[in-house]
Amino acid sequence: MIIILEKDVKGVGKAGEVVKVSDGYARNMLLPRGLAKEATEGNVRNLEKQKAIQEEQHQNELAEAKKLAEKIGSLKVEIVTKSGEGGRLFGSITSKDIADALLEQHKINADKRKIILESPIKQTGDYQLDIKIYPEVTAKLKVTVLV
Repeated sequence: MIIILEKDVKGVGKAGEVVKVSDGYARNMLLPRGLAKEATEGNVRNLEKQKAIQEEQHQNELAEAKKLAEKIGSLKVEIVTKSGEGGRLFGSITSKDIADALLEQHKINADKRKIILESPIKQTGDYQLDIKIYPEVTAKLKVTVLV
């Protein structure tokens, strides 16, 4: 029997896939539990429409993310903090501090977990960091730490 999976089924396939399984497995296991539906012409057409809509939404989100990445690439964030001799900071600048400064200075809300920072910043100076905006889109942000 050919079916359309509604949810991921281990060993069979992922949600939205059209797969062929034995009649008994489909009738006794998948269909009664709502894990799949029969692959009729109407159901297959609906699946194709849903996939087209999802692809269009993905393309729109990707375009928005690229615009935001360009905007962030042209920005510069300044963080003022206290430091000791030789520009060494008291404490450090973390990704949370950078996200807060980006929100305060440019009204752009960035998730602190998406800011790629190998280690906290402990010196004054200029830094260039990556921010993951979307799975395929990364922006470069210029950060200046001042005294």
